[in-house]
Amino acid sequence: MPFSLKPAEQYEVDADPVKYLAGHVDTGDRWVLNFGPQHPATHTTLRLVLELDGERIARCTPHIGYLHSGFEKLGEHLDYNQYVTIVSRMNYLSPISNDIAWHGAVEALFGIDITPRCKVLRTIMAELGRIQDHLLNIGAAALDLGAFTGFLYGFNPREKIYDLCDYVSGQRFHPDWTRVGGLMKDLPDEETFKRMVKSFVHDDMPQAVKDIETLLVRNRIFIDRTRGVGTLSRDDAIAWSISGPLARASGVKRDLRKDAPYLCYADNWDGQGAEAVKFQVPVCDDGDVLARFLVRCEEVKQSAKIIDQLIDNIPGGPVDTFADGKMVKPRKEDVYGSIEGLIQHFEIIMSNRGWTPPVAEMYAAQETANGELGYYIVSDGSPRAWRASVRPPSFINYQVMAKLIEGHQLADIVAVLGSLNVVAAELDR
Repeated sequence: MPFSLKPAEQYEVDADPVKYLAGHVDTGDRWVLNFGPQHPATHTTLRLVLELDGERIARCTPHIGYLHSGFEKLGEHLDYNQYVTIVSRMNYLSPISNDIAWHGAVEALFGIDITPRCKVLRTIMAELGRIQDHLLNIGAAALDLGAFTGFLYGFNPREKIYDLCDYVSGQRFHPDWTRVGGLMKDLPDEETFKRMVKSFVHDDMPQAVKDIETLLVRNRIFIDRTRGVGTLSRDDAIAWSISGPLARASGVKRDLRKDAPYLCYADNWDGQGAEAVKFQVPVCDDGDVLARFLVRCEEVKQSAKIIDQLIDNIPGGPVDTFADGKMVKPRKEDVYGSIEGLIQHFEIIMSNRGWTPPVAEMYAAQETANGELGYYIVSDGSPRAWRASVRPPSFINYQVMAKLIEGHQLADIVAVLGSLNVVAAELDR
């Protein structure tokens, strides 16, 4: 552990949480409070056992695991396409990002390079997923502190992203959109898709972010409730393996889209010398709740810039790669028009003889809204993973919760917890 808790009697009440933690005065008044799981901020899935000194938190013990979902174990019983229905439920705020990250890891294991068209579509939808996640978080940052209007500003535009997910996949909430070597299906109509994306990126999303920033960035109550609260230093962020907006809000400039590029974030993504998409990585040095809010606001704007660079340059061609026809699902016309395509479809979809992946292990990660989402896959050559393990960002990031709120007041818990953007389904393995 990067830090050690002091005995409760070593704390003293002070307006400054740092001084509070450094004190040695025993007030003699300690009591235990359960914060959650039956609490609006913990969504019936988190529990914080607090030791209080009046309104000050002397000690916090987080509890997780209230979903009992067994996500990783299910990876041993479902094939590489079926498991996408599980990973999309690990982060239900931006499920399409989970789909893309999972099949990115599977394709790295199989040694498959997807088509340029598929890369562009996956990149666009991954950035829409990031916006989808961040809009809820920055809106809920206001809601957690009593500003209901800010939540509506962020939540209403997310409906347009659900519409886009529905359009490309047929499902609003859990798209389950990707497949090994490609996508479930190509766009129903490319021009309609472009029009929907542009309408959201140019109209709905900028107005939403502007409204939220106008309401909160110079709001005295919001600033007083977030500035200097839940501060995480750069060294601590590194020591605790924190990633995503939490790390960048503490001065750690790390983003897998830049540091380990994939899809259209990498140069030559189309095999013909195309340059990587251009964007900036927002970084702040304050490391508090306010910094995390501001970093997410800026990341939404950068995601819109990435989408703008791609939406009018979607390549033609298939969305599925057919370099090795036995590793990916066949074209529908081949399924309906040839016995070979029908047999291949049967083997991949219906039988246990579909894939013959290498006997190997692979870890691959992508930068999702909360940070590094990685999958570790151990293959024994069968159509299913022998072991599928997940590195969910919320699980890693949540471990600092106890450290961040010690010395703060009880009312600060909701602000700090919201700034971590904990998704409970990522906690329960």
